Amino acid sequence: MNQTLIDYTLHLADNALIIAQRNAELCAHSPILEQDIAITNITLDLIGQSRNFYQYSAVLKADGSTEDSLAYLRDVRAFKNCLITEIPNGDWGQTILRQYFFSSFQFLLFQQLQHSKDEQLAAIATKSLKEITYHVRWSSEWVIRLGDGTEESRNRMIKAIDALWTYTGEFFIPVEYETKTALEGFGVDVTTLKKEWEEKVKAVFEEATLAFPEKSFYQTGGKTGVHTEQLGFILSDLQFLQRAYPGAEW
Repeated sequence: MNQTLIDYTLHLADNALIIAQRNAELCAHSPILEQDIAITNITLDLIGQSRNFYQYSAVLKADGSTEDSLAYLRDVRAFKNCLITEIPNGDWGQTILRQYFFSSFQFLLFQQLQHSKDEQLAAIATKSLKEITYHVRWSSEWVIRLGDGTEESRNRMIKAIDALWTYTGEFFIPVEYETKTALEGFGVDVTTLKKEWEEKVKAVFEEATLAFPEKSFYQTGGKTGVHTEQLGFILSDLQFLQRAYPGAEW
């Protein structure tokens, strides 16, 4: 059993699942019907990605785990998602900006991951890229629309940047399982993605007439299981049914 590869695969799964859970909170609460449908579809894409990674994690573990047990029966400290995926939605501008930051990173990550030595990881990345391409386009268009919109929408985007920027650095600060899988040819060296990610974000911010932030302190810990209190609240909703009624099935 390759524990490093398992941890890496769970990290990818947890990222997709937790941001999907956050986005799902907006179902029937988005500003207009069309965008309600759009973000719900993005949520379904992300859940699909998480399922693929959890299913593969279960195969790697070979201990009777399933995609359901990995999602519903692990405790907070076992989750390896980046902190940005678990923080509250805030207003529409903050939700959109978080999705843009995450999807832009995910796109660059999966572009390289599709060349992984691990055929299953490569296949999941290749399958997901078409979806992620849409996620980036949709969220970036909203960042531009709000940043270069009314005074109110612009101010909200500035506040969203202030709230989220400190969490973006974690994308590019590798932990042990990322470093090892990258060296083995299974994973991606995330440090190589930062420059291109920043260039893409700068271009969108320029079109949105938003200032690109200066360097700042970055929050970290999520990848190694050190989370904000918010993840506990997410999991209490996500895991309630399975924990209250063990083995329940539809």
